[in-house]
Amino acid sequence: MAKVFSKTARGVVSGIVAAAFGVILMASDVAAQGADNMGSEMFRRDTPSQKGRDKGQYIPTISITPDGCEAWVMDDGAEGYAVNHVTRQGIPVCREVNVCGVINADQYFATDSYRITHSGQQRLREFFRSSPAFAFTIVGHTDSRASDDYNMRLSLNRANSVARVAKSTGARIADVRGMGERSPVAANNTVTGMAKNRRVEILCIQ
Repeated sequence: MAKVFSKTARGVVSGIVAAAFGVILMASDVAAQGADNMGSEMFRRDTPSQKGRDKGQYIPTISITPDGCEAWVMDDGAEGYAVNHVTRQGIPVCREVNVCGVINADQYFATDSYRITHSGQQRLREFFRSSPAFAFTIVGHTDSRASDDYNMRLSLNRANSVARVAKSTGARIADVRGMGERSPVAANNTVTGMAKNRRVEILCIQ
């Protein structure tokens, strides 16, 4: 009886081992296929600024913070990891920031709209393509006629519209802001003053 049990047990164990081995082989095949797929997915997700040179690897690049200072980022900042770029003395490396363009909103947008006219888009593309700036910050402004919430939303939407045109030319965008009516350059109690306040400013980071 013991011998019979022993043979039976050995048979069962052998069957389990064989089955387990088969599962391991199947799992390894699946893992290999997964690795291949992952590899191809990595190559499809190259760092955009590297234009395929990185071959799926993480390459550190310089990005610009909203205040114009440099930071080291991975995968163009997609990983959300950044380290300030500093000198040997530990001083942050910052660039000059200045207003290099002011868009008259009345000439580029219809009233209450953030869709840029066709001719306006062409002029913006020419501007961004010819600018030597390293990056840009786009800031939208309005007059004071509507509510603060509405003006904040409209100014941000208009700034984003300009930023999209800039990105289509390959320009770097450091930040996009909507200030609404909070940073006027003229009094809002005249038609001329309100027209001056309806604007989108382009800040060049040199």
